[in-house]
Amino acid sequence: MQTVAQADRARGLSYALTAYTLWGGIFPLYMKLLDHLSPFEIVAHRIIWAIPFAALILSRQHLLRDVGCHFRNPRTLALAALTATLISVNWGTYVYAIVAGHAVAAALGYYINPLVNVLLAAIFLGERPSRLQSVAILLAAIGVGVMTVKAGGLPWISLVLAGSFGTYGLLRKTVPVGASEGFFLEVVILFIPSLLMLWLLPGERHFGANGWETALLVGAGPLTAVPLILFAAGARLLSFATVGILQYIVPTLLVLIAVLVFGEPFDLWKLVAFAFIWSALAIYSVTLFRRRRQPNASPAASKAPAAAVGTTHGAAPQR
Repeated sequence: MQTVAQADRARGLSYALTAYTLWGGIFPLYMKLLDHLSPFEIVAHRIIWAIPFAALILSRQHLLRDVGCHFRNPRTLALAALTATLISVNWGTYVYAIVAGHAVAAALGYYINPLVNVLLAAIFLGERPSRLQSVAILLAAIGVGVMTVKAGGLPWISLVLAGSFGTYGLLRKTVPVGASEGFFLEVVILFIPSLLMLWLLPGERHFGANGWETALLVGAGPLTAVPLILFAAGARLLSFATVGILQYIVPTLLVLIAVLVFGEPFDLWKLVAFAFIWSALAIYSVTLFRRRRQPNASPAASKAPAAAVGTTHGAAPQR
């Protein structure tokens, strides 16, 4: 007979797998349908149409009435404005990568993101990386170096995606709000800038001009919010190590879609660079399981709190 703990883990796994499948498998295909639009227009509509859906989620969680107090706290509001700016940069870069045919570079960014998080934690939080983690960071750096030399320049899409979300997670730890409330706070802060962006964009406005495009732009809002909510629910029920390993589903699906569906090139040197990255992630994964098996690790420490996931070592890509 299945225990309550086993049922919780199974439920958490289903939530997390659904979130990662949406992020890595559905979202890039969805964005590709809008590749004739400006990435700025797509991101602006993602933000605007995520607000009512996020408000609905908060209402169902009986949190909507309480979220107003965060708008009256200057420190919380300032930190949320900063995290909102970072996440909008992340979203914009990701959308640009998909619509401009650089999905492989986006996948590389999300592969190296956990290792960037370890590096940021060492620099800003004093969390000294283990020897194996240091080796993993070095291997990832070699992989990025190979891409840089062979591409004739830094893989800026990969570095911006990893750096913006890593920094976002680092700062998100300092915002004293939960996952759902924090997401709502950020998209509300970005609402006016999004409207201004749509107003100032040169060229044709697509919203309202075509029923199919309008439906896709509106649907981008819930597609932004749903996997975040599912991930937050799943992370509460899964161990830190499990979440850390599952996150690689996203860039793996993205690479497969980029090469097999979008037809992006994946030559020998990209394979060499990715081999270094994959080796680094294999080593990093070993450190996650070692931490989980430490005798002095408490049961609470083996869980990945929803507010902390996506901050330092375990990352949830907020696309």
